[in-house]
Amino acid sequence: MFRPRSELLLFVVALLLAGAPTRSSAQQPTPDQAQRLLQTRPDLTAQLRDRIGASGLTPDQVRARLKAAGYPEDFLNAYLSGADTSKAARPDAKVLDAVRLLGVDLDNGSAPPAPPIVIEAVGPGLKLFGAEVFQRASSQFQPALSGPVDANYRLGPGDVLVLILTGDVELAHTLEVTREGFVVIPQVGQLYVANLRLAQLEDLLYDRLGTVYSGVRRGAKATTRFQVTVARLRTSQVYVVGDVRLPGSYQVSAAGTVLTALYAAGGPTENGNFRRVEVRRAGKLVDSLDLYDYLLHGNSSHDIRLETGDVVFTPIKGARVSITGRVVRPAIYELRPTETLRDLIQFSGGFEADALLRRVQINRILPPADRVKDGKDRVVIELSPNQFANGSGPAFTLQPGDEVTVFGVAPNRRGFVTLTGNVWVTGPIGYTAGMKLSDALRLAGGPKPDFYQGQVLVSRLQPDSTRIQLRSAFRDSLGALTQDLTLTDEDEIQVFSRSDFRPTRSIAVTGAVRAPGRLPFRDGMTLRDAILQLKGLTEDADLREAEIARLPKDRSHGEVATTIRVPLDSTYLFERGSDGSYFGPPGLAAMAKGAADVLLEPYDNILILRQPGWEMQRTVAIMGQVKFPGRYALRTSSDRISEVLQRAGGLTATAYPVGVAFFRQTDHSGRIGIDLPRLLADHKFRDNLILFGGDSLVVPEYNPVVMVAGAVNSPVTVAYVPGKNLTYYVQSAGGFTQSADASRAYVTQPSGAVKSTQRHFFLIPDGLPTPLAGAHIFVPEKVKDPNKNSSLASFAAIITSLATVLIVAIKP
Repeated sequence: MFRPRSELLLFVVALLLAGAPTRSSAQQPTPDQAQRLLQTRPDLTAQLRDRIGASGLTPDQVRARLKAAGYPEDFLNAYLSGADTSKAARPDAKVLDAVRLLGVDLDNGSAPPAPPIVIEAVGPGLKLFGAEVFQRASSQFQPALSGPVDANYRLGPGDVLVLILTGDVELAHTLEVTREGFVVIPQVGQLYVANLRLAQLEDLLYDRLGTVYSGVRRGAKATTRFQVTVARLRTSQVYVVGDVRLPGSYQVSAAGTVLTALYAAGGPTENGNFRRVEVRRAGKLVDSLDLYDYLLHGNSSHDIRLETGDVVFTPIKGARVSITGRVVRPAIYELRPTETLRDLIQFSGGFEADALLRRVQINRILPPADRVKDGKDRVVIELSPNQFANGSGPAFTLQPGDEVTVFGVAPNRRGFVTLTGNVWVTGPIGYTAGMKLSDALRLAGGPKPDFYQGQVLVSRLQPDSTRIQLRSAFRDSLGALTQDLTLTDEDEIQVFSRSDFRPTRSIAVTGAVRAPGRLPFRDGMTLRDAILQLKGLTEDADLREAEIARLPKDRSHGEVATTIRVPLDSTYLFERGSDGSYFGPPGLAAMAKGAADVLLEPYDNILILRQPGWEMQRTVAIMGQVKFPGRYALRTSSDRISEVLQRAGGLTATAYPVGVAFFRQTDHSGRIGIDLPRLLADHKFRDNLILFGGDSLVVPEYNPVVMVAGAVNSPVTVAYVPGKNLTYYVQSAGGFTQSADASRAYVTQPSGAVKSTQRHFFLIPDGLPTPLAGAHIFVPEKVKDPNKNSSLASFAAIITSLATVLIVAIKP
């Protein structure tokens, strides 16, 4: 059975064994609040697993403590390491109570998150130094509630000790320090241990145990030895107040320090003081902690241990200044009254390598006494360059709100020349006084073999930032210069390639090739070379000849191209078997070999001809009630329906030719209505169509029903009655609905032919179609016409006018 909630809360206070410090019960969320948080925080399951895992307890230890507290051993199995995370686990208030019993902090996870620190900034990304350390959710700066402890730890009420004796006697005692500061050792009696260090306790135990156990003594002659350790630390209730994110009372380990409490409270706010965190005990200041000592130097000498009733107070912030630019750690820093710019630079980690030490600027808000009426209450202070000669900066006094900017060196460079173009290594080259053009070319590896000898350009920078153009040339193909210019700093040298001036020459191949397109022209290229690069010919290529369109030698008469026919042969088919036979389909006969290679010229346009009338087999599908259904290949391009039906063996005895469905896959086609019975009786009938590849014809069985759909009261299938018209079948389907447009009802006959109602004088229907077996009747709904009333009124006016004319005409 579960323990009552009130008893469990008391038990939690006594059994805080591990994890982060928990806030006092006065600040714990109520069960109702916890239940609401569980519903709004679906991530709490993962957080519980993480927090239990971080507590240091093994699954076996968790189960043992649950059992001792009256819970089932497997109550928290879903949240232990190794659990199946694919199964949904929704923690309720009882689960939270059980987790708190283990000493795992749920306050920071189950309570509403504290508002984030709003960090004052003077530039993009500039943050308050030190604030992020306390904001990280992973920080668990909390000593374990189980030992060991250091030699300076002082014992107190609530600590649990383990005393082990070995040698002449073998004993182990668990000793809890009482409220009065005593421990009781069986056969030894009561010892007062409050405020003793472990070394002092050992001295006391030598005296008291020696009176009972004669073998307990100091030195090598001892026959009974003992060891005393702290098995479990007591907890202390402390108060964290002032400008912290979560002020309140906290339960911390007896080994907990000021930083322990600060981490639990989320650290100082944006208004909190990072340079002086005070510890007050019994109303007196016992110590203060400068967080910068801890954050910058790892010095925790003033991070004293807290005792029950201690108050950790964070005052309001001190003077803050910012430093940005080329320093290691740009941020907002808090300064003490005696600290200067030199200290600020040290806090920021010093200057970066590219810092311009002769340019450090301070943007200052003038104090009220120095402000003027024109509203210009800020001033820019430039510090003397020689003040930063030692690299640490001057002891310049800063004021609250000062913004220090350390500028970087300019990106401009000097002492180089730049080579571009047709040399082996392009880019900047270090310049030395008296350097020649030949020196720069040598350092760049020299010109490439196809360099242009006619000219080398040198662009020179003038003092007014303009450039003048100088030039030289190569004397020979070895790279010797006609004029070896003397270079100056930042000269730009450009060497050209002969290929830069060549036109892009190409050929184009179209027609029966696998990858038609354009190819770069190469001297000596043949037609066979081009076809090879385009993956060869297609199956329908005419291997007798090809056509080449070539640029004319003389355009004076308006000629834009000349065409020539060149011979081909079967050797242009590159895919062959081991015996030399061609793998592709048969075609027109071609020469086996002997066609001469054709040399191509730049810009040739080659057309590989296709065989006249060449194509793969055309097939049609003949399905349904024929004797041999299947896909039939057309023998000629003029085969008709009757001929292919004859090859399919004709119709079966159960075929219903009236219901034939003939489909064509060409554009704007689909089902085509044909009269198959008449077609079979007369092969010259117009419906005996010439077949195309992809056509399909399906002959159904006799189906003595008529489908009625659309705007009828009961869409249904009606048994076929020969001779009955559309009205009969609509009435059999419950008649027209109120929205039916009876005048536009139509019948799709089994053959696909569509028959509609015939309308004549005054749009009155006088011809109703007669459905055949297997037909479909569809009744559309009326189309809402906004101009219908006006049209009827106009029609009525016309009728009235006609009637008046007739009356006048026949009046005697």
